[in-house]
Amino acid sequence: MSELRRIRYFLAVAQDRNFTRAAERLHIAQPALSRQIRQLEQELGVRLLDRTTHSVEPTEAGLLLMERGAALCEEADRLWRDIRGIAEGEQGTLSIGYGTSTSYETAPVLLAALTGRHPGIITTTRLLPTAEIVAAVADGTLDAGLVRCPPPTPELVRTLVRLERQGVLMSRHHPLAGGPVVDAAALAGETLLVHPREANAGHYDAIMSILARAAVEPRLARRLTFDTAHTPVANGGAVSIVGESTVPGLPAGLVWRPLVPAATIEIHLLTRGRPGRPAVTRLLRVASATARASGWLHG
Repeated sequence: MSELRRIRYFLAVAQDRNFTRAAERLHIAQPALSRQIRQLEQELGVRLLDRTTHSVEPTEAGLLLMERGAALCEEADRLWRDIRGIAEGEQGTLSIGYGTSTSYETAPVLLAALTGRHPGIITTTRLLPTAEIVAAVADGTLDAGLVRCPPPTPELVRTLVRLERQGVLMSRHHPLAGGPVVDAAALAGETLLVHPREANAGHYDAIMSILARAAVEPRLARRLTFDTAHTPVANGGAVSIVGESTVPGLPAGLVWRPLVPAATIEIHLLTRGRPGRPAVTRLLRVASATARASGWLHG
């Protein structure tokens, strides 16, 4: 913008009280600098500088422009930086949804990495069921969603961020709790606490596949509500297959032992297939880098 450039030229001259020094600092010819100041005075219809043979002094109007013009230029600089930041993905907002299972570790670690690398990106998060996350990302309500075993959705791109090791959650008094691991075949005859298939068909089917490979058909108990205390498990009435990220926050009296053969569940970051905002691209890059650094893709 020519007006802002001329204000910057004026500020340099007014601060140095000298056209020659100002021109050298601005790396322009002195006649060109003088011409720009005259054009600014003509546009404003007021004299900004009193010029004599030996000195240059701001007029009353010039002093006002010195005071407010500097702030104007600083604000313009901030505005341009913010606009460029949005264009480059360094500034902006992201709305991200994730489910309860990813809230233990995966989502917090990913969000912390995003904030650490790109503090100008402001995130808002929502804890939602899988089906609502998928629908919200598809219709643009959410920019991204972190989901276990998401269903195939043509308009969405799935980026694998974690192969989470699975294990058995049980009471510390359970007979299987004494060893370092639990053989999947040992779950025969146990009551297994599971979410209804309609809550997340992909995750439900993945758990059933783990059991099928071990030729196990346990009794199933439906988990109808979210229960952070895992009450049926804590009471010894059931066991559950959950990811290792749940371990740090387990209530007292519960233990987790990894399954053998080793089994993993996929966690994906969902985004829309069409070109997205630069901040989404930054999120995807951070997710890939975090997955590698955390060893999440090795299961």
